[in-house]
Amino acid sequence: MNIQTPVDPTDDLVASARRVLPGGSFGNMPAEVILKEGRGGRIWDEAGREYVDFLLGSGPMFVGHAHPEVTAAVQAQVPLGTTFFGNNRHGIALAQAIVEAVPCAEQVRFVCSGTEADLYAMRAARAFRRRDKILKFEGGYHGMSDYALMSLAPKKPGNFPRPSPDSAGIPKSVQDEMLVAAFNDIAMVEGLIREQKDELAGVIVEPFQRLIPPQPGFLQALRRVTAEHGIPLIFDEVVTGFRFAYGGAQEYYGVTPDLCTLGKIVGGGFALAAIAGRADIMAHFDRLAMADEDFLFQVGTLSGNPVAAVAGLATLDILKRPGAYEQVFATGRTLMAALSDLLKRSGFKAQVIGEPPLFDILFTDQPVKDYRDTLKGDAAILKRFNQLLRARGIMKGESKYYVSLAHTRADIDHTVGAWTDALEELKAGR
Repeated sequence: MNIQTPVDPTDDLVASARRVLPGGSFGNMPAEVILKEGRGGRIWDEAGREYVDFLLGSGPMFVGHAHPEVTAAVQAQVPLGTTFFGNNRHGIALAQAIVEAVPCAEQVRFVCSGTEADLYAMRAARAFRRRDKILKFEGGYHGMSDYALMSLAPKKPGNFPRPSPDSAGIPKSVQDEMLVAAFNDIAMVEGLIREQKDELAGVIVEPFQRLIPPQPGFLQALRRVTAEHGIPLIFDEVVTGFRFAYGGAQEYYGVTPDLCTLGKIVGGGFALAAIAGRADIMAHFDRLAMADEDFLFQVGTLSGNPVAAVAGLATLDILKRPGAYEQVFATGRTLMAALSDLLKRSGFKAQVIGEPPLFDILFTDQPVKDYRDTLKGDAAILKRFNQLLRARGIMKGESKYYVSLAHTRADIDHTVGAWTDALEELKAGR
């Protein structure tokens, strides 16, 4: 009698993906991960497997998948038109909501992705200062532009402040326009800014860099030294905007930049991002306010489209309700505490880093204050741990647990059980 191995229903899809997509994927997740449905804090793949979702579409689904109010807003708009290129009342209302919520926001310009937002924020700083160089921080992620892909994740970090390109296809000349410093090292940053102040157009930083919180006083000192020299400070809040607080990381940490970028949550799961900031800098986007040589040209076919705008407005309405952030933080704290306890009892050299809405493990017991410290972590163990978790119904990326308003007590209990089992198997296989 021949025993046949059951055929995975996604095999044909994976095979098709490998034929038509480089690497068989959209570039985000492995080819084998083909997702079909999401509701609340859970998702299902094409084979019907259910997962507690800490990927959240890489962060946008902060109120959960297919939230009824967001869905209803989108369904009401779609029959009326999906994009117009001209202004629409919903995009204007969303810009007003951002100005009311975000401390630095006096005006807003919409784009469709975080990459665009960061690119235009750097360009706005250059236009305003009439200088070329931008200072960023090693390990900081600011999208996929040539400028952003400088020292995002260098395998062999070089000497500061010279950056290293993270991708093929980037002109060598771009290296001359970017400077790189160590996150949380204010002495280094102050020295670089004072040395380069006559050439610097701006400083861009994730106020919470990937998973690394700012050390006490770092952001305040960065704000002080940039203001001292009239250099625009840009907070990349594509991830942290409306996640750490309704006013973003700048509200959470109490530091107001000159410009910020927003994405993910602000579009309610649709393609929308924004640059927001001081009116005198944002004026460079206004052709009527600027001489030709100072005008910053920017148009986008889908920028501020009404479908994304109504989804964003519905999402922000949910987040404004009393208790929303308290619930997310309570869920995150419970998860972080449980994971820390399990790691301690397992005997692994590991730590949980981050903030309650966004955290992960690093398999090292050494202090972590910047990108180079993260390289001390055992990446192979983390990769294996993530694989074991996926087999136990936990969906996450290679790094980051994104916590949502939709995660329930049942989701927490399932996750803690999966962590317990996976750590036991991981320990047994050491």
